Amino acid sequence: MVTRLAAVALVVAAWTAQPPSAPSLDYEVFKAKVQPIFLAKRPGHARCVSCHSSGTPLRLQPLSAGASTWTEDQSRRNFEAVKRVAQPGNAKSMLLVHPLAEQAGGDFFHNGGKHWESQSDPEWQTLKAWIVGQTRSER
Repeated sequence: MVTRLAAVALVVAAWTAQPPSAPSLDYEVFKAKVQPIFLAKRPGHARCVSCHSSGTPLRLQPLSAGASTWTEDQSRRNFEAVKRVAQPGNAKSMLLVHPLAEQAGGDFFHNGGKHWESQSDPEWQTLKAWIVGQTRSER
């Protein structure tokens, strides 16, 4: 009888348990921490926005004349574009592996060069934290 009750309790617990929620991409973290990476100047490389505002599959919004950052509407459009290459919870998302050096776990080629030589790079770490589920409260 006790075994049967334990089995019933396990079945009820399994039915009522909530599945773990999948990580999602937080827009506020994107805007505050990720998007500025696309504007950063790096020695020997063009800024991401220089190439990715035209002619590439990842299409960021071009900056308005004289602007140093994007408007709210442009940021929302950038977020939608970047979500296509940043799979929530996937540390092998294209956004992480494409601009990362091959010897550090990146893929073999990126037209704009390899921006990060190591997964220890602070910018790469910021992107990874966002993709694997960092939220505003964890900033």
